[in-house]
Amino acid sequence: MKQYLIFSFLVLLTFTLTSCQQNTAELKQNLAGYWEIEKVTTLEGETKEFKISIIVDYITIEGNTGKRTKVSPQLDGSYKNNGVVESFTIDGSSGELVLRYQTPLSAWNEKVKKATKEKLIVVNNQGKEYVYKRFEKLNIY
Repeated sequence: MKQYLIFSFLVLLTFTLTSCQQNTAELKQNLAGYWEIEKVTTLEGETKEFKISIIVDYITIEGNTGKRTKVSPQLDGSYKNNGVVESFTIDGSSGELVLRYQTPLSAWNEKVKKATKEKLIVVNNQGKEYVYKRFEKLNIY
């Protein structure tokens, strides 16, 4: 009976832990789109909140690569690109989804903690956590 209880507890614990985390395929599937920054939290616990942002991150995914660029939403519903594109590779080999960026001047990683239809949370090499919400187009016309 004791072994059965221990086994049942372990099965329940495993189910609970795995059901709370997204798998890498689900995270990757939700990455693409327009994302508006909500807040940034440092390792020390300092938080900067963004009430409104005039620049939005646009992420595209193709296979195991992606691109991120900053765009400015326009009043007519279009977007103006700033011309800077950061390419990344997608690595899910460790069981976590990691975006690996490489530019001529720098290289860095971002771990995707959460990616749903509405929310994106990534953590960079310095431990800063970036929280984004899905951007909704301006509809004034």
